[in-house]
Parts: sequence; structure tokens; C-alpha cells
Amino acid sequence: MKLSTVDCRLSTIIVYFLILNLIGCEAFVRKFTRKPKKDKYKQEEPVIEPEVYKPTMSKAEQYRQYLLFWKSWQDELITALITTNPNHKKQVSCANEAIKNLMGMRKLLNELTQNKLDIYINRMSDLRDKIVRDSYSSNINSNRQAAERLRRDILQNFSFNDIKNSFV
Repeated sequence: MKLSTVDCRLSTIIVYFLILNLIGCEAFVRKFTRKPKKDKYKQEEPVIEPEVYKPTMSKAEQYRQYLLFWKSWQDELITALITTNPNHKKQVSCANEAIKNLMGMRKLLNELTQNKLDIYINRMSDLRDKIVRDSYSSNINSNRQAAERLRRDILQNFSFNDIKNSFV
């Protein structure tokens, strides 16, 4: 029985196709290669606890740092209230950070000085509330003047030289 040339060509093409698929197929090679055996008892990675470092600064240094941070946030608030294109979120975040640093200063002071600082913290909180309610910046000038007045009063009454004997 004689094969026609078409059948012969077709069978050789199929044979070549199968050979190329079997040799060149990466999945085929991966399928028949040995894989290393996994260890039954894997070592667990140790859990590392983060260490909490206590500040090594003295109370005077901490107070100076809080005062410096408060001053920079207060200046940034005043700058945000001066600009021609006011950013409401920036004004609110600056006021919040200024209050946070005033609270940090408060923790380091004795009770009498804390009561004096509470007045300014309340005024700062009132200013923040006014800024939050003033989303259209209609009272921006009065808010700026209040922020400048607060800055001046706090620096005048709570500078480091005035407070250095009032630490807890």
C-alpha cells in the first residue's frame, strides 16, 4: 500500500510538530525534573518585638523642643492665613499640630503654670474651631490676627527663660 504525497507530508508535519512540542516545551521539562524534598519540620522565623526607647532628654530640653515645634506650626498657620489662595485643610492641620505641641508643653509644667497655659490652649482651640467653621475663608483676617496675638502672648509668657523654674 502506497501513501500519497499529501498523506506523507501531513504525517511528517505532525511528527515534527510533536517532536518540537515535546522537546521545546518548558512545562514538559519541568514536569519530569526532580524537585527537592521539603523539610517536614520547617524552622519558624523568630518574632522580633520592637523596643520602645524612652527619651533621654531632660524636661528642659523637651520643653524647648515642644516650644520650637509649636512656634513653627504657629508661624505656618499664620502664613497659611495670609496667602491669597488659602488652603483650608492646611490651616486646620497647622492649628491641630500647634495645639498638640502646646499640650506637650503643658505636661512638663507644674500645676500653677499648667493653669496659665490652659487659657492659651483654650483660645487656640477656639481659633481652630473658627477656622474649621470658616470653610469659605470669609473671616480669614480676624483668624490671622487672633493667631498672631496668640503667638505673641505665648512667646511673651512661656518663653524658656520665664518657665525654667516651673518644671515638675
